[in-house]
Amino acid sequence: MSTDVTDKSPAPAPPGKAAAGGGGLLQLMLDGMRRNMRQYGMLIALGLIVALFAVWTDGDLLLPRNVSNLVLQNSYILILAMGMMLVIIAGHIDLSVGSLTAFVGSIAAVMMVKNDLPWPLAVVLCLLLGAAAGAMQGFFIAYLGIPSFIVTLAGMLLFRGLTEIFLEGQTLGPFPQGLQKVANGFLPEVGPNTNYHNLTLLLGFALIAFVIYQEMRDRKRSQEFSLEVPPVKLFVLKIVALVSALLTVTLLLASYKGAPVVLLILGVLVVGFGYVMRNAIVGRHIYAIGGNLPAAKLSGVKDKKVTFLVFLNMGMMAALAGLVFAARFNAASPKAGLNFELEAIAASFIGGASMSGGVGTVLGAIIGGLVLGVLNNGMNLVGVGTDWQQVIKGMVLLAAVGFDVWNKRKVGS
Repeated sequence: MSTDVTDKSPAPAPPGKAAAGGGGLLQLMLDGMRRNMRQYGMLIALGLIVALFAVWTDGDLLLPRNVSNLVLQNSYILILAMGMMLVIIAGHIDLSVGSLTAFVGSIAAVMMVKNDLPWPLAVVLCLLLGAAAGAMQGFFIAYLGIPSFIVTLAGMLLFRGLTEIFLEGQTLGPFPQGLQKVANGFLPEVGPNTNYHNLTLLLGFALIAFVIYQEMRDRKRSQEFSLEVPPVKLFVLKIVALVSALLTVTLLLASYKGAPVVLLILGVLVVGFGYVMRNAIVGRHIYAIGGNLPAAKLSGVKDKKVTFLVFLNMGMMAALAGLVFAARFNAASPKAGLNFELEAIAASFIGGASMSGGVGTVLGAIIGGLVLGVLNNGMNLVGVGTDWQQVIKGMVLLAAVGFDVWNKRKVGS
């Protein structure tokens, strides 16, 4: 008669390591966290950074107005980080996204400011332009075999030069009010007066319910396929932490002007890309070609097509970030997008991506972007100079990648 390996009764402790009550629970949680350190490490780090700056700024970091500004200030970097995460998972890099962001912003300004094109039509055309730029680079990388570093480095120079040409070295604005509201606006007020933004509360509670459902569904599916899952107590602790964080952010946003419109766009992108990378065939193929390209080819994965689509998507995400950035500052500038590619790459690696490819999540890119955003915001609030801010962010990036290397060596041993 077979024994059920999923029996809920605890296994006997090894001699000399028996622990009673709380000690055994604590050890179980620590063991679970060690096995899932890649998943939880940066989430815990983000919580610690938030707590540190909340104390250091006497609570100013968590003021409702500042939380809204934190979302608005980092929206375009988070958009780029999601696209960059897919590129890095596929085993490539894209150095052109900052310049492409500026280029799309300049084209949008020429369309809307100089030629009075309706802003919804201009937005669609700009997204198509970004997709075309990404497809062009993807063709050279996927079908001609030129390394992505070289192609996107050339793209960085090309798009930066075109930006200067189209703007003639000048700043061009202002943008239409409708587009400005997308980047700077908030969801409308609905319902009775409750001293909170009702629509934000509704969306926040819906998101909490969705997160709980998704976590339980993923755990159940992992168990059905006999995959390793965290201990029940650690899983419950994770759910409580996620719900607490989401509820706190919801109440903070709802007590100011409500959720920014761009936050809704980010939410749709996170859910959409998260579903594609977890459940869609193309998502599995992206992981496959980044993790082991020869094996993926032998399995029938069309690696060239997948690589082409990854860069096409990155171009479209860069175009969206360019529109959001230009609309937020109400002008297109030749100097826009400087170092955006480095911020997006840093957010991806801080969020758990691996240099060798095949590892990373879209949510991890968001967490990495938020780590950088909270660092920037917190250091500005306490008066840290921009010189030291660069030093600290560089050390954080180095620590994150070093931790990833150390963790893989430890798991391998």
